[in-house]
Amino acid sequence: MTRDTQRGFSMIEVLITIAILMIGLLGLAGLQTRVATAELEGYQRAQALVIVQDIVDRMEANKKNIASYVANDIGASGTLNCTGRTGADLDICQVNNALVGTQEQAAGNSLGGMIGGRACITNPSANLYIVNVVWQGITPTVAPTAVACGANAFGDEKLRRAISIPVRVATLGAL
Repeated sequence: MTRDTQRGFSMIEVLITIAILMIGLLGLAGLQTRVATAELEGYQRAQALVIVQDIVDRMEANKKNIASYVANDIGASGTLNCTGRTGADLDICQVNNALVGTQEQAAGNSLGGMIGGRACITNPSANLYIVNVVWQGITPTVAPTAVACGANAFGDEKLRRAISIPVRVATLGAL
């Protein structure tokens, strides 16, 4: 073979290699986007677990007044001033502020909360309290139909995430 018949062959190889490399890099960029979304979802779930456990701990520390903790849409009204509050009212106020992210601030903005975070504490039967923390997810999944807290608050029910913990309180009395 002469040199003239091999001209341009390496140019085609280079173009094909660049095309394959670009397809791979586009796939990698898409994967990076999905990883960032999953990371945010995981962060919000971790925040919700911390807050729901905080609520349960506060309720168990004040069992005598546990009925005072029953509330809906805690965190839906934004930041609250907790000055002068005591007992369950103070606990609910502090949980409200944790839900909206006041523990982490930058340039006057609350950054530490979940997207649309709110909590509900219900008393469906004697000695049983259910603590729900809900927030808005990023990608649609299955709607939490068993949890009424935050229903229809995020536009699409498939974006609503929920964590629930039951709290049982014993009835102590004289035998």
